[in-house]
Amino acid sequence: MVQQYQNTIDVRELCRWINLSPSVFYYKQLSGNVGAKPSTHTTKQDATLVENTVVVNDIRNLLSQEFVCYGYEKVTAQLRTQNYIINKKKVYRLMNESNLLLGKVIKTSGKRQFVQHRKISANYPMEYLCLDIKYVWIQGESCWYYLLTIIDVYSRKVIEWTLQKSIKQIDVINMFRSINRTHNIKGVTIRNDNGSQFIANSVKQFLISAEAKQEFTHIATPEENSYIEAYHSILQREVIERFEFAGYYHAKITIKNYVEFYNNTRIHRSIGFIAPQQKWEQGLAFSPLRQQVAQDPEDLSRFFEEKISCHENGQEENFSSKTGPDLDKSGGTAYLRLSGENEKRGEGEILHNRFKKSVQEYGG
Repeated sequence: MVQQYQNTIDVRELCRWINLSPSVFYYKQLSGNVGAKPSTHTTKQDATLVENTVVVNDIRNLLSQEFVCYGYEKVTAQLRTQNYIINKKKVYRLMNESNLLLGKVIKTSGKRQFVQHRKISANYPMEYLCLDIKYVWIQGESCWYYLLTIIDVYSRKVIEWTLQKSIKQIDVINMFRSINRTHNIKGVTIRNDNGSQFIANSVKQFLISAEAKQEFTHIATPEENSYIEAYHSILQREVIERFEFAGYYHAKITIKNYVEFYNNTRIHRSIGFIAPQQKWEQGLAFSPLRQQVAQDPEDLSRFFEEKISCHENGQEENFSSKTGPDLDKSGGTAYLRLSGENEKRGEGEILHNRFKKSVQEYGG
């Protein structure tokens, strides 16, 4: 309709009639791939730049040797022995473009739920989690390590992290298992990019079984995962660029100490110039999990002490819950399971002993 009458009536007026934004009418889809253009050169350890065509020729020479039938990971390792500073994703791209992958292609089954909104509006802790992998150069070992970090969007608190020579599917699953034991990921929305570790069927199935929601950023759009990208940028500026790591354990201890400082001491502008742990504690009051999940043994301790105090003072009717709590460890998470049985017993000493025994069984 707009195209038919645009020569006689103003386009904006026509768009207003049919409730269409003029920008949508004028939009023209760009051809080619979206996102940043791939690099054309590769750096060597002596800081010289080499064209990717030279890298591909080196790969061809390597694969042309008798009995050599390497995939992209082994080719990456061999290129690094030739003083190339290169990661396996780039090697995979170069080999794929040159048909050197020996027919091996990374695929995954099932549909992926892509993000709907770039910005996340989190209202309480453990509503949204973001995760990503960062490369960390260990000078003492002259090799790269992989840092996988999971943060809470509401408080920007680092929930879990690991530093390893490689990150596999099982490593991602084990990290979420750990978080599920301490915080319960049921109903939590988890945002990640399209890395092979995250799109793996085993990871998706585990999160489905834990009743967590997984969403993927669009290809070549790191801004959709800006929260974890911002944390890794802070880590790069305040730790990685300031320290030369003598070895793996030096890097691991340094990052461990920094994460403790970041969570408990370092003020964060986007959450009101307070530390992430302080924001986390403020948000617990709004969390729907607060009423059922015991996030900290100290929370249980305060609950029981209030219950015992009310009993000893003969004021149990004033207690918000007229039942005593048990510790339910089902699902790997500590829940407050209420039963009237404790009320009938009516002895604070028995209740206190049950609390201590339950916490010991839980591992507190």
